[in-house]
Amino acid sequence: MTRPPTAVLISGRGSNMDALIEATRAKDFPAEIALILSNRPDAPGLARAKALGIPTAAVDHKIYAGREEFERSMQIVLETHKIEFICLAGFLRMLTPWFVGLWSGRMLNIHPALLPAYRGLHTHERALHDGVKIHGCTVHFVVPQMDEGPIVAQAALPVLDDDTPESLSARVLELEHKIYPLALRLVASGAVRIEGNRVVGATKQAQDALINPPN
Repeated sequence: MTRPPTAVLISGRGSNMDALIEATRAKDFPAEIALILSNRPDAPGLARAKALGIPTAAVDHKIYAGREEFERSMQIVLETHKIEFICLAGFLRMLTPWFVGLWSGRMLNIHPALLPAYRGLHTHERALHDGVKIHGCTVHFVVPQMDEGPIVAQAALPVLDDDTPESLSARVLELEHKIYPLALRLVASGAVRIEGNRVVGATKQAQDALINPPN
């Protein structure tokens, strides 16, 4: 089985990167992590990836005049490594419509909330402020609009009475590490497809993840 090469884009420590790498080590996983790419040469995740023998690259956004120039350099690196899918994992750069268009239907992002609720930053603080009883995370296809795009998978957990933003964040992060590999598996295997703004084709697996995320 030829496994499509996948790049993980990071800006920092890359905890979701670790989860994706671990999952794709399984021989039956339908994708391989072929590149870890960062916009920050000092990102801690790059050193961890190197230690695991995974190719890495850094494209420092600070040396470019604008976002598109930076992204064109990223695209050259991605093409060099023959990348077919991208997973954003704490990649702290807004992407232009040009770059997003190149990777339409092939680029995933994970967001620490149950979209379409709580787009943007400080999701856990906002959820606690609003008194929600259910919170979680979402893996979705990337579109030019921030934190939008067809949803591949979600996972939810109850908000506890004594939760703080820190404790809630930690528990949601555990869910992220479970559903991001699931979402990549569904997409890379061709088990799902996009119809309008919906992802269809693996409803049972996605529902199971929402209620009982895989171990």
